[in-house]
Amino acid sequence: MTWLLVALVVGSTAIGEVAITRGMKQTGEIDDFRPGAWLRSLGRAFSNPWLMLGVGGMTVAFFSFLILVSHEDLSFSVPATAATVVAQTLGARFILRERVGVARWAGTLLVAAGVLLLRAA
Repeated sequence: MTWLLVALVVGSTAIGEVAITRGMKQTGEIDDFRPGAWLRSLGRAFSNPWLMLGVGGMTVAFFSFLILVSHEDLSFSVPATAATVVAQTLGARFILRERVGVARWAGTLLVAAGVLLLRAA
């Protein structure tokens, strides 16, 4: 059950973050804070399916994390869910088509190695 919850937190966080990023790039920057412009920006955001997917993913991640920390120690839960870094980097590279340099891949691999150490403990 524990690792299933970790996978749910990691997967839904990665989906949420990648989808929100894509949605915000489509929606555009909010640079006008007058009430009418702000409401139009908000309308564009709420009508963007990527943003809605992202909000849904982050909601699932939040409640899954609450369940995880109610069953496991925080000293396990937080490092285990750091695997989101791996999933988000993969999402950034292959879904958002971002360039990911060698240093970022190395950092991602180090995080993955740390999560694997938790599994062995």
